[in-house]
Amino acid sequence: MERLKNLYGKFEEVISYLIFGGLTTAVNIAVFFLCDTILGMNYLVANAISIIVSIVFAFFTNKKYVFKTKTSTFKESALEFIRFCTFRLLSAVFDMLSMWILVDGIHLDANVAKLATQFIVVVLNYAFSKWFIFKQRG
Repeated sequence: MERLKNLYGKFEEVISYLIFGGLTTAVNIAVFFLCDTILGMNYLVANAISIIVSIVFAFFTNKKYVFKTKTSTFKESALEFIRFCTFRLLSAVFDMLSMWILVDGIHLDANVAKLATQFIVVVLNYAFSKWFIFKQRG
C-alpha cells in the first residue's frame, strides 16, 4: 500500500490530468453531441460551442485540481486565464481543421470524427498547460 501511495505522489499531476482531462473531453463530446445530433446544428458550429464550454470547464478544474496554482491578484488570474484561452485556441484550430478534413474530406460521421480528434487535443492541451500556462513561478 505504501508503494502505491508513493507511486501516486510521483504521478499525481498526470493522474489528476487524466481524470479531469477525461471529464473535460466528456463535456466536450457531450455538448457536441447535444448541439450536432440532438439540436441539428451544423457540425462546425456545434464543435465551436463544445470547445468554448470545455475551455471554461477545463480552466477551473486544471487550475484547482491538476496544477494547483495560486494567484494572489486579479491581474495574475486574468493573465493565467488569457494564456489558457490562447493556447486552448491553438488546439481548437487543430480540432476544427481535423473535423473539417474528417467530415467534409473523408466523409466520416461527425461524432466519430469528434472522438478521433480528441486524443491528440488532450495531449496538446496537457503540454500547453504544463509548460506554458500553469507552470509555477518564483
